[in-house]
Amino acid sequence: MLQNLLVGGTDTAAAAVEWAVHEILKQPRTIEKAKAELNSVIGGNRWVEKDDLTHLPYINAIIMETMRLHPIATLLGPHCAIEDCNVAGYNISKGTVVLVNVWSIGRNLNSWNAPQEFLPERFVGKEIEMITGIDFAVLPFGSGRRRCPGINLGLKTVGTTLANLLHGFELKLEEGMRP
Repeated sequence: MLQNLLVGGTDTAAAAVEWAVHEILKQPRTIEKAKAELNSVIGGNRWVEKDDLTHLPYINAIIMETMRLHPIATLLGPHCAIEDCNVAGYNISKGTVVLVNVWSIGRNLNSWNAPQEFLPERFVGKEIEMITGIDFAVLPFGSGRRRCPGINLGLKTVGTTLANLLHGFELKLEEGMRP
């Protein structure tokens, strides 16, 4: 299980960082805000460590917004209804296999203003618990007992990697390329 956790987490963490970089390159103001936060909290003399992530709300907001727009798994693992129920006007019979489309939840007009836009500010000042499945508007790791067991490792890996990329390198589009 530990090997599966590490192997599964390696590719997914890299994909999440790639999506974050993709989105922030299209918005130089986001990079400027993130760099300002990193310079004020971390300074210029060291790299970002996992313990620093709790003091970097804008970096965390970038990660949450990335996972809202680009969840690693479009569909959560299959679930089985344990009793008859009604969800959003649909009758679900006991024993029905249910697949949750996380990608569409992150783009739901009823839950998000301008759901197609990358706006990390929408998460500033909100608890990171939204990403752990407590708020069903963001479910990149699933929810409840079937939640991804590597959530803590994944968030720390993505957070430190993205923060160190922003802190240690000048990320920008190629000369002449428009966002």
